[in-house]
This record gives sequence, structure tokens and C-alpha cells, in this order.
Amino acid sequence: MDAHQLPRRDFLNMLASAFPAAALDWNAFPQRSAGKSPSDYDVIVIGSGLAGLACAASFERQGFKALVLEQHNKPGGFATSFKRPGGFNFDVSLHSTTVGERDGRFNLIYNFPEITDVDFLLHPTLFRAIYPQHDLRVAQRDPGAYVAQLCQLFPDESENIKGLFADMQGLAEDVGRISAKQGQVDMSNFPTEFPFLFKFHSKTWGEMADTRIRDPKLKAMISVQCGYYGLPPSKLSCFYYALPFMGYLSGGGFYPKGRSQDLSNAFVKYLTDRGGKVLLNSRVDKILLSNGAASGVRTHDGRTFTARAVVSNASPHETLGRLLGEPDILAAEEAKWKNYSISISSFQVFLGLKEDLVRKLGITDSEIFLETSYDPETAYAGALRGDVENGGVGVTLYDNIDSDYSPKGKNTINLMTLQGYDHWDKYRADYSAGDKKAYRKEKERMAAILIAKAEKALLPGLAEAIQVKEVGTPLTNLRYTGHPRGAIYGWDQTVNNSGNARVGHTTPVKNLYMAGAWSRPGHGYGAVIPSGVECFAEIAKSW
Repeated sequence: MDAHQLPRRDFLNMLASAFPAAALDWNAFPQRSAGKSPSDYDVIVIGSGLAGLACAASFERQGFKALVLEQHNKPGGFATSFKRPGGFNFDVSLHSTTVGERDGRFNLIYNFPEITDVDFLLHPTLFRAIYPQHDLRVAQRDPGAYVAQLCQLFPDESENIKGLFADMQGLAEDVGRISAKQGQVDMSNFPTEFPFLFKFHSKTWGEMADTRIRDPKLKAMISVQCGYYGLPPSKLSCFYYALPFMGYLSGGGFYPKGRSQDLSNAFVKYLTDRGGKVLLNSRVDKILLSNGAASGVRTHDGRTFTARAVVSNASPHETLGRLLGEPDILAAEEAKWKNYSISISSFQVFLGLKEDLVRKLGITDSEIFLETSYDPETAYAGALRGDVENGGVGVTLYDNIDSDYSPKGKNTINLMTLQGYDHWDKYRADYSAGDKKAYRKEKERMAAILIAKAEKALLPGLAEAIQVKEVGTPLTNLRYTGHPRGAIYGWDQTVNNSGNARVGHTTPVKNLYMAGAWSRPGHGYGAVIPSGVECFAEIAKSW
């Protein structure tokens, strides 16, 4: 897709909306006037993922009445944790995120400066990547040191490495400037005013890297963060790799003190302190319509709530399928989604160790990628098939971030790999019916392989030190989130499914909106909170 193939307005909107905008001017949005609302609530949010909570909190900030309905017994969606015997507390998904700094504390959450009760801790190193022939540690908040390290490892590619990082920085600056202009750009000067956008806007990350890098091992190492976005370099939009990666390198990687559950709980406190409600164990069964517009919801236990607007933090399939129950609307939208692809899922092993093996071995890193090859394309294809034998594995050792993370003298460890859904589909019917014998046998087989990989490459003695073990599969993700195929990233961030091309916040049904990983700007903690805020802004402007 080239610039001249799009109408001027569409092209500029696509670029301007590719990533979250700057903090909102809350004074520009309406505030609720006194008096009784014609509905129970101003907005009902289905699902308490971070996007749903951020959306509800935004309404409460402006004085509107918000209700969040969550089917689970705790808020947060993927931003939750669960406890097991022995004092172990496992985080469901969060590995590393960015956060703002104020007064020497890292606790500034996007658009919510009033939330001050969650502190974020800096990883000791940004990440470590272990390859067959390389062991790379990346320093926190020092892109220059990372570039110098790569140049030392690949001296023949030094100028190419510097050029690629200059391109990424230039792309980030171009996006920032065009977003600030809000589409007020002279297209005749576009190639010279925004040279990096003009060159790379329709390229994958792999194509962008190929303009500079020749050594396949170097390209693989620079692309190691692709796992955070669920696609290999050949499929991932360069926007959704280059910009977050540069922000990550310069801004640093953090983890909330406690668990991601603490972040979700802070949002709940924020909105309930202002009069909002979060009802747990409250599965929504039906979105109610009045004269063709969303007017409320009905829960599984028969309760009915009405509102001026309904926001779904669920997938579009769930929202327009089971919840709306309008087959013609769903069919029309599915026709629009035919060029989209649903993201990959995950396989995770949660381990509680009966000893402090990490300290015993002298390991100081907290975020580690164990890679078995320099071929991310083949690794991705294997992940789709459920091939854990030949794939890599991510290891988190968060006792190296927080000395209180585990019970004294013990470790809490997570092993994670991306995984496709198809391998598990044959177990779904029995799994849903409660017959999990074959399913458990297969997940234990895979878990043993990942444990053996981590033990061999990083943690000798791991298997003998295990006190508690839990395993999560794509079917686990499907069960708890309802996401089709157990997707953890919503829609894939391909070139044709990023920015303005991505499903937006509005739906074909008046007063029904969407927020979260399936909507703009995309997945990840740093994107879903802005998604909830942007959804609020879109609704508030219409009011």
C-alpha cells in the first residue's frame, strides 16, 4: 500500500492513529450535570481487563456513572494473579512494561496521574537473550550501549546497525510530529517532511530490517522482541515493532511491585472511590437493544442494567456473536474481518521452587529469552504447530526484581512460549465436558520439555527444586477470556491490521463500543490502557 493509493484523509488518519496519542486534555470533555439519569448508568463496561477498567475510570473522572461487569471472581483480565499452596503467587501474563517517572518514583500511569499507589520496579537488565553462539545482556535505558554492543559483536555490520536504529528513531519522530499535526499536512511535501514514514509506512519489520542488515544472526537478535507481539519479522508491522522497541530501550522495562493484579486493583479503587461499581461473578449473557441501539445488558443470573452506552472489553466475535445475538450484523462484520488474522496463543509453566535456586546459581537477570536458533520464521511456524521441542522459551525470574516476590528461601518462576491453537482443538470437546485425562497428559509432556530446556540452558537442578507446578495452555486462555483460539494479542499486528486499519471503537450498533486488544491501538499493557481512554474520548465527544 503506497501513499498515493489512499485518499489524503485516510492516509493521514492511518498514520496519526497508529499509536496512542499524548495525554488527554480532560477539560475538553463534558462532565455529567446534576440530576437523575434516564438510565441506571451512563456507561456499562463488559469485562474488567485494563482497557475496560481504564474506560470506566475515565467516565468516573468526569462524573459519569460507570458499571463494570466481570464474569471472573477477580478483576483484570490478563492482568491478574493466582495463589497456590506454599505461599506462591503467580502472575498470569505481565512480564515487562513501560511507565512514567515523577519525583523520582516510577508510578505515573498513562492519563491517570491520580493513581499513586502502584510503584513499578526496574528490571536489573532490560532483558537477556541466549542464542546458540551468543549471550546478550541489554542495559536499561541506554540505547547507545545496546547499539555499541551489537556493533562489537558484528563489526562488519556496524554502519548498518547504526543506520537501522537511526531509521527507527526517525520513524518514531515522524509519527510524533504527524500525530501532533492531526492530519494538517501538505501532501505535496510529505516525502520530504516525513521521510521515514514515507519510506516505511507499508513495510513489515522484516522488510525494514532488511534495508540495512545482512547477517541473518544479527537480524534475529535485533528481532528478539517479536515474541512480545506474536508475529515473526516477515509478518509484523514495522510500526508495532520499531516504535515500542525504541521506547522500551530508552524508557526502560518495569514490573509493578506486587503483581499485575495490584495494577488492576488500583484501577478498581480509583473508579469505585468516585462512585463507580465493579460487579464480579457477573457474566453478561445479552446486550439489550432499544430501537436498534444498545440500551443495557442482562446477566447470567437474570439481572438487567440500562445505560446510555455499552462498552465491550470482550472480543468482537463474542460481542457481536453471543452477546448481541444478531446473526446478520455478525455476518456483515465477519466479511470485513476476512483479511485479519487472530493472534497466536501461549503455553505457560508456573513453577514454585522449594529453594532459592536463582540466588544459589548466581543469576541476576529477570527477563530471559532462551533461543534454540537464529531463524524466527521457522520458530514461529513451529509455534503454530505446537512444536515445543525445537522452539525457544521465555524465563522470568522476578525474585531478582523484588526480594519479597516469593516466600523466603524460595523462587517463583514462569516459563512461557508462544503457541498456536490448532494442536489443542482436538482436546476441546472432552476438556469442556470435564474429561481432561488426555489433555493433562499432553500438557504435562510439553511442560516437562520446557522445564528440561530451562534446566539445561540456565537453571541446573530446576526439576528437583519444584514444589508447585501449574500449566496454562491455549484452552486455558480460551476458558478464562473467551477469546477465540485462546488469542493473547487480539488481532495480529500485520501491516494491513495496524493503525487506522484496525477495528476501531465503534460498532454497527448505535451506542455499542469496543475497547481492548482487539481494538485500536492494539495489545499490550502500554496499548490497552490508552485503548480504554480513547474509547471514552470517542463516546464523550459524541455526547
